[in-house]
Amino acid sequence: MDRAALGLTWCRQPARAAPHRHSTHYTERETHFGRELWITRKGAIRAGVGDRGIVPGSMGTATYITVGLGNDESYHSCSHGAGRRLSRTAARKTFTVGNLRSTMQGRTWLEEQADRLLDEHPGAYKDIDEVMANQADLVAVTHALRQVLNYKGT
Repeated sequence: MDRAALGLTWCRQPARAAPHRHSTHYTERETHFGRELWITRKGAIRAGVGDRGIVPGSMGTATYITVGLGNDESYHSCSHGAGRRLSRTAARKTFTVGNLRSTMQGRTWLEEQADRLLDEHPGAYKDIDEVMANQADLVAVTHALRQVLNYKGT
């Protein structure tokens, strides 16, 4: 893939970059409700007041840049993405390569590997817009990114 042709620039530290917490599986000692607790986030990110986050949808759908609202009832957490609606096995049985190609039309992706990517079909995931609406009390969306390129590594 030619980064120059895509107009991508890579740098170590972008100007004015805010820190993002990328890990979605970790344990951290925090204070909640006046008690020190070990909080384990599996499939979740910290969403304390001002915490920046990235909440991706599925292959071919939006990704949201967020800022945490510090909701105490969620232990300052929110979901880290759309989440699967179908297991990988069920997705392979439900969708076809032709359907995946049709769904991904207009995006740059590894179309020649469509048979290998079938379990990542966007229909195998929950609707990211609905997920974001359901966690509006946990995070505020600061940017919505529209996907134009998808690369799934192995």
